[in-house]
Amino acid sequence: MFSVRRSGSTASPAEPLWFEWLALVGLFVFAGWLLGVRGVWSLLLNSDPTGITFVIIIVFTLATLWSGMRARELTRERIAAEARLPGWAASYWAALGVAPRDESAPLDLLLERTHGPHATAWWVNAIQLKLGLLGKVIGFSILALQIGQIQNFDPAQAQDLLKSLTTGLGVALLTTMVGLVGNILLGVQLTRLDRYADDLVAVVQQHGLSIRQRGEG
Repeated sequence: MFSVRRSGSTASPAEPLWFEWLALVGLFVFAGWLLGVRGVWSLLLNSDPTGITFVIIIVFTLATLWSGMRARELTRERIAAEARLPGWAASYWAALGVAPRDESAPLDLLLERTHGPHATAWWVNAIQLKLGLLGKVIGFSILALQIGQIQNFDPAQAQDLLKSLTTGLGVALLTTMVGLVGNILLGVQLTRLDRYADDLVAVVQQHGLSIRQRGEG
C-alpha cells in the first residue's frame, strides 16, 4: 500500500510512517501497563503534590496523539503525490504550471504545509523540559523552606523531619526525570516526522523540475 509508485518514477517507496507510529505507541502502552503493575505511576503521582508530573504526562500523551494524526496525514499526502492524486503535491505542481511571478511562492506554501505545524510541536516538546525544570525549582524551594523552619533538632522527631525534607527532594527529582523522558520520547517522534516531510518535499520537487523544464522548453 505504501509503495505505490507511478511507472517511470525514480522516487523511493514511501515508508510506512503510520505503522511505525502505531508500533511505537504499542510499546508506550505496554511500558505504561508494566509501570502501572509495578506501582510506578502511583509512586510518581503521589510523590508530587504540585501536580506537575501529571501535567507533563498529559502534555506528552496529547502530543503523541497529534504526532499520530500528523503521521497519517503525511503518509496520505505521500501516496497522493506518487499516484498524482489531488493534494499538496498537486497544488504545488499546478502552481508551477502557471509560471507564477514569485517562483519561490509555491515552494514556500508547500513547506508550510509539510513542516509548518512541526514548529509548534517542537515548542510543546520544549515545554515538557521546562515544566520538569520548574518542578525542580519548586522542589528545592520546598526543601529550603523546610530546612529554614528547623530550629531545634529533636531526635524523637527525626522521622517526621526526614519525611518533610524528602518531599521537596522527591518533587525536584521526579518532575525533572519525567520531563526529560517525555522530551526525549516526543523528540524521537518529531524528528521522524521532520525527516519524512523532508523526503516528501524532495519527491514533489523532483517531479516539479520536469514541469519547469517543459514550461521553459
